Amino acid sequence: VQLQASGGGLVQPGGSLRLSCTASGSSLDYYIIGWFRQAPGKEREGVSCISKGDGAAYYSDSVKGRFTISRDNAKDTVYLQMGSLKSEDTAVYYCAARDGPYASSSSTDYASWGQGTQVTVSS
Repeated sequence: VQLQASGGGLVQPGGSLRLSCTASGSSLDYYIIGWFRQAPGKEREGVSCISKGDGAAYYSDSVKGRFTISRDNAKDTVYLQMGSLKSEDTAVYYCAARDGPYASSSSTDYASWGQGTQVTVSS
């Protein structure tokens, strides 16, 4: 599956953005989808993931209560709604697909990656 992340941009602190992850070559329905981010000089960090089937969602402590992950099966798209954005949320955000039985926040468990979209939170 080939993934594409979009929706990044420049936003002021406290603002919102919605990222989208779309696919070609296969449907996202078959995969656990994770969102990761990487800031300059830092390791890639798992932000959120959503299971296939029941759509159970998981969040890192750093974004819990501010970000929401969701699936739109009709559009074959996974969204990451980001709110109350902070400067420390600035990073390149990636979506990734995992063909496995359980959700994971580890980047090594995901085989397919999109190209990333830049999110900059700044006044």
